[in-house]
Amino acid sequence: MNRILIAVDGSPAAAVAARVGLELASEHHAHLAFVLVAPEVDVIPAGGFGFTAALSHELTPADQQPLDDALALAAEMGVDARAELLRGDPVDEIVAFADSFDADLIVVGSRGHGALASALLGSVSRGILSETRRPVLVVRGAATRVPAASAVA
Repeated sequence: MNRILIAVDGSPAAAVAARVGLELASEHHAHLAFVLVAPEVDVIPAGGFGFTAALSHELTPADQQPLDDALALAAEMGVDARAELLRGDPVDEIVAFADSFDADLIVVGSRGHGALASALLGSVSRGILSETRRPVLVVRGAATRVPAASAVA
């Protein structure tokens, strides 16, 4: 395995995927690239009754931050990496970048939405799995537990 692509988005699941991908890159002395896909447009509420408007998304430091965090983690782990901030549809852009990078593996996090939430929200990891011919490692984020209410004696 010579080239590993890790998709990040600032979510806890992506952070777990970044760590797993970095460990693999370190073990295999692989070239590593992080990608983050920013949207082309932002959908915002416009008036009442559920109307929305689409505005061109202006890139901000917040868009770059997950990549900077991933590069810092790579440096901390002694792994050379590059980062690319892309724009557009996450699935299409990640798959296209993987092809241009000639990735041997795509590593992506999964938030673990149930079937209904995935159907409504879509799933980047599922989209990548269905669009690419490259191996994909989907890393589930750590489950968060809601503390049980303590009984009053």
